[in-house]
Amino acid sequence: MLIKRIDRRVYFTLLTAVTVSGFIVICTLGQSLHRQKVNAKIAESSMAQEVLQPERIVREYNGRIGVFMGESSNPYRIIDYDISLLSEFDREQLREGIVVETDYELNRLIEDIAT
Repeated sequence: MLIKRIDRRVYFTLLTAVTVSGFIVICTLGQSLHRQKVNAKIAESSMAQEVLQPERIVREYNGRIGVFMGESSNPYRIIDYDISLLSEFDREQLREGIVVETDYELNRLIEDIAT
């Protein structure tokens, strides 16, 4: 009778251990799958953002400030500000071209140059 009771305890202890271990494995796999999906979405959205937002280059255009999209030779926006009023350093940067990534950066650059 004592052996039967011990066997029963061992059986339930092992059953509990296997159940808890299985639960832990399933939860870990679920978290791993979730993490992979999130990383895939982040990578996808960053690639889409790069495609949708070509870089802008701010440079001199006919004595004014031109904003160019990518490698375009025609500006999509011209800021009517005489670059001869700028410092030599700013004029040199505009001759070389200043790359900006976002509209926020572009607006800040224009504010900094024009004031």
